[in-house]
Amino acid sequence: MDWHTKVRWDSDGLVPVITQEATTHQVLTLAWMNSEALQLTVETGHAVYWSRSRQKLWHKGEESGHQQKVTSIRLDCDNDAVLLQVVQKGGIACHTGRHHCFYQQLEDERWQTTEPVLKDPKEIYK
Repeated sequence: MDWHTKVRWDSDGLVPVITQEATTHQVLTLAWMNSEALQLTVETGHAVYWSRSRQKLWHKGEESGHQQKVTSIRLDCDNDAVLLQVVQKGGIACHTGRHHCFYQQLEDERWQTTEPVLKDPKEIYK
């Protein structure tokens, strides 16, 4: 059986991908993959996503150098979500310069920023 056929792609040919740090289990980001991105991720051992805003493949770290080395790829029980476990190069997964993308926490009905910027995005994306 072709492993691609087990994935339940949405109507746009995409599947959501939760990316988690392999050692700490911290959720780093939620992104999307199409079949080609998933295939490239398997082949290269580095995370490749589909950018919905740019409508193109996005090799994580191609500009920033903050690549994600994949240690595990899992499919959920409904076959419609992928979990990547990765080693995050450079300690920054978010384009805002933070360690992860989930840096806003709801407190007293307001979103509070709970994670510091580790590196100014202007320095990352020149």
